[in-house]
Amino acid sequence: MREHKFDLSTSDSTFDDDSSDYSAADDYDLPRGRMRRRRADDDPQPQRSGRLTEAERVRLARVRDDAYTAAQELPDGADRWSTWGDADQGPHPRPSWLVTDLAAADTELGVLKTGKEADVFVIERAVPGGAGCLLAAKRYRGGEHRLFHRDAGYLEGRRMRRSRETRAIANRSSFGRNLIAEQWAVAEFAALSRLWTIGAPVPYPVQRDGTELLLEFLCDAERHGAPRLAQVRPEPDELRELWEQLVAALELFAIEGLTHGDLSAYNTLVHDGHLMLIDLPQVVDLIANPAGREFLARDVANIAGWFRARGLPEDVADPGALTAHLLTTAGLD
Repeated sequence: MREHKFDLSTSDSTFDDDSSDYSAADDYDLPRGRMRRRRADDDPQPQRSGRLTEAERVRLARVRDDAYTAAQELPDGADRWSTWGDADQGPHPRPSWLVTDLAAADTELGVLKTGKEADVFVIERAVPGGAGCLLAAKRYRGGEHRLFHRDAGYLEGRRMRRSRETRAIANRSSFGRNLIAEQWAVAEFAALSRLWTIGAPVPYPVQRDGTELLLEFLCDAERHGAPRLAQVRPEPDELRELWEQLVAALELFAIEGLTHGDLSAYNTLVHDGHLMLIDLPQVVDLIANPAGREFLARDVANIAGWFRARGLPEDVADPGALTAHLLTTAGLD
């Protein structure tokens, strides 16, 4: 990893498949009834160690093709060509700062955050000798890691189209965990696109390619990452203003029938005086998820507790009153 020149402090693999849901014909893409010859003792051991999701299989094939055709042509210091043309792209109207030129290259600048489920890097996407922009690359971990230890509750209300995939997820096989990783990426990208479009304070979702999300990197003019809410010490007037911004944001979520699912002062940023909500893979549908109301109440209690601890009066940061208001806004009461 090359050393970055700015402050980030604030801010594909194969998989062993232990699922019993798949036959040998499934694993090797053979028609049922046809089997391979028995392996001899001196045959080399197979290197395949699990099933990839179809989207990940396509992405890896493209990466291999690109490595053959373009690796020697990359601009000095760049890590890859822009993946914009092959990815699910963000919503319109697209911000003026965003570089969508397919001649652009991505250069990894440093690690922004590491976590159990995903790592976040800062990359610069730029046309050689031309325009550039900074992006946050969120890369969900593969099936060899233990993904989302609390994922069962969040996955309620989300269903795969194929029953075999649903069973793999339920059994938490290696293939199932890989599907979960991709499902988190899909869910977060869809939620961010939906919320950004209605004006909610979330970073612009640039693109999704497999289990990698590229997002707007929230920073100041010196490229310092926006601080988490937990890191700021607002004055009383600013604290009240941030609370009002939070309530307005949660109202927009509720209008869409959503709640964050894991809201706290650690996944909320303060960017140029504005509250920005981040980390939305576990976004909860208040209607489809049987525990939707409980997730909403927990979100509100967590964030209201932080504001009260910083001096906001309890009658203002009243979690019960706010939860009831948001349920009404969502049309649930």
